Amino acid sequence: MKPLKIKTAIIATATLFIANTADISWHTAQAAEVEGPKLQWNFSAWGKRRAFTEGVEAMAAHINAKTDGNFDIKIHYGGALSKPRENLDGISLGAFEMGMFCASYHPDKNRAVTVLELPMLPVANASVQKAIDLAVYNHPYTQKEMARWNARILMSAALPQYEFMGRGEPPLTLADFSGMRVRALGGIGEAMKVLGAVPTTVTAPETYQAIESGTVDAAAFAFYSHFSYRINEVSTWRTTNLSPGSVNCPTMVNIDAYDSLPDQYKALMDEAKDVAYAALNEAYSASIDKFTPVADDAGIEKITYSAEELAEFRDKAAAPVWKAWVEKQSAAGVPAQELLDLVLKTASEASQ
Repeated sequence: MKPLKIKTAIIATATLFIANTADISWHTAQAAEVEGPKLQWNFSAWGKRRAFTEGVEAMAAHINAKTDGNFDIKIHYGGALSKPRENLDGISLGAFEMGMFCASYHPDKNRAVTVLELPMLPVANASVQKAIDLAVYNHPYTQKEMARWNARILMSAALPQYEFMGRGEPPLTLADFSGMRVRALGGIGEAMKVLGAVPTTVTAPETYQAIESGTVDAAAFAFYSHFSYRINEVSTWRTTNLSPGSVNCPTMVNIDAYDSLPDQYKALMDEAKDVAYAALNEAYSASIDKFTPVADDAGIEKITYSAEELAEFRDKAAAPVWKAWVEKQSAAGVPAQELLDLVLKTASEASQ
């Protein structure tokens, strides 16, 4: 029996050697495409993982894979690192390396970016949204303004056009919004004032409670966000074609942290933006397929406005609100007309 035991031991040893060799070969095959130092960055987000965050998830995964884990970006949800309105301050202080913010959470801190929140901008599709966002982010005034907070904007969440969801008497005509308390940020809020609504800047995580308690009647979000924040659970109606605009929520990086990166990591981060935008587009499209039947099954009433009503709304809410924004921001020293012209020119060129 001894020869058999020896033979068995030899086979086992050989098998282990082959397995270990295969493991070594696998790791060799997975060697980093981009060499560099081992870094871990923290990213401050709020809420939970959802379509809105699939861009930064894709960016982080792409960078991690290309560096074989050497450059790792850890995304913290639920406001674990900072409250939504305080992410810009956290970046300024260097409390974390990356984060996101929405321009209308603190419009006086990021005036240039608020041009992207004006209502009824000619945003035909996601490609146009991406183009106008990056054009504004790369404008010298925007970069100078963000540098005051030690922040550099990388990309946006490219949010789709917003719609309202709420409870109580449904706004069957646009005139029915008069007197309604709505969660509507930035230019959307200004547009809703034209209809006589009363806008408020409740943050996304606070909106469910605001509607449930009756302090807010309805909220404007990208379609999927209503379900991410459970607005559908306290709503009885939703609009389908109002499309008053969207909120602009950039992803930013601490300038000192960015400047300390080796050039190959900076190039990789820039490369990852296209991956991130593609992931966002896919996630937003998938959310429509996923949540439309959920709303239908819950019996949430769909409200669709006539072309005549929408045309009148745009006439009243677009040009006057744009003009008021230009006047206000110009008085604060912002090259407002130049930024608005840039948005309109870029949108036109990107639509061709």
